[in-house]
Amino acid sequence: MRLFVIAWRNLWRNKKRTLITVSSVFFGVILCSLMGSMQEGSYNSMISNLVNFYSGYIQLHNEDYWEDKSINNSFFESDSLVNKVMAVDGIDYIIPRLESFALLSGGEHTKGAMVMGVHLEKENALTSIAGKIIEGAFLSGDDEGVLIGFRLAEKLQVGVGDTVVLFGQGYHGITAAGKYPVRGLFKLPNPNLNRRLVYMELKKAQEFYGAERLLTSYVMVVKDNKIMKRVLPVLKNNISKPYKIRSWVEMFPNMIQQIESDRSSALVMKGVLYIVIMFGILGTVMMMVTERRREFGVMMAVGMLKYKLAITVFYETLFMGMLGVVSGLLGSLPVVGYFYHNPIPLTGKVAEWMADLGFEPYMFFSWEAGVFINQMVAVFLITIIVSVFPFVRIMKMSGVNALKG
Repeated sequence: MRLFVIAWRNLWRNKKRTLITVSSVFFGVILCSLMGSMQEGSYNSMISNLVNFYSGYIQLHNEDYWEDKSINNSFFESDSLVNKVMAVDGIDYIIPRLESFALLSGGEHTKGAMVMGVHLEKENALTSIAGKIIEGAFLSGDDEGVLIGFRLAEKLQVGVGDTVVLFGQGYHGITAAGKYPVRGLFKLPNPNLNRRLVYMELKKAQEFYGAERLLTSYVMVVKDNKIMKRVLPVLKNNISKPYKIRSWVEMFPNMIQQIESDRSSALVMKGVLYIVIMFGILGTVMMMVTERRREFGVMMAVGMLKYKLAITVFYETLFMGMLGVVSGLLGSLPVVGYFYHNPIPLTGKVAEWMADLGFEPYMFFSWEAGVFINQMVAVFLITIIVSVFPFVRIMKMSGVNALKG
């Protein structure tokens, strides 16, 4: 305990030296927190765009549908099936959908599109599509119109009030064709959906495809990933053939692989950053030991045991590390918080590249506690490793040579 007190007092004998070391740790924590927050923020944005604007966390399909997304692999609406699903604690509500593909024509222009027949009120509860209308109005009741992505409208050169023609293949190969007025244009965070998605009222979509009372999926809405992991095994146990329960992770394994691959690549960049931080701290610690060489010699000459002196300096380094980590945490909170609420917009070729990949052209940041805790722990461990240097240096030090300076 006495060595702790001595070590703490020693820090403030030379405030400039202490502040230099603490600053190295301080900026290291902020840089690592920013990098970790930016990395996790981009992943969270990708997942959020997928889950909240298209897939939901869990879906129920015909067992053959996901491998062969044909309208022929649909199933009949079933109140008993809905009741069975809703009996599982954690499911907020269920959204019925009929999804298929069709050619969308406006004047002389034609484009392939994904047609999604939805229960308007329930779909809006998940995707907030009504709030994403940038021109026109949301569908209501048994409206025979459609909503289309604004990028798709640009390709077709159509606007609100124009009529588009849908042509495709319906249930069991029947021809599906019809003319529909454009009621509104929407803009979702996912650029891919803006280029290819068409919303239609569920019963109108069933009529268009000749698929009365048929659905391709039930989307099960839960609060978050934690609840999904809890209810998923229960649903899979309760729902049997000819139905299949899939989580968003199972439906889109490529996204998970992409995230894990990016995390692995980011480890290399973080490793380089940690090495830079380590040498920054090491440099100030080496300077401290060199400057105090004569002081250490005097203390050994008056009878202080070498190992106690080494432990005292070890404690000093740890104290400086803790001060740097805590101040770094306090400093990173407002910085990360600002960028969390104000994502950095990307422009030029980078923005085009991001949009082509289906991502919003923004640099997002995360506000998760793990972002800060992980960086604090990593930088503090680096400080502990660096603390070994003065300990070993003092243990090898000769008192006589130290007195000579």
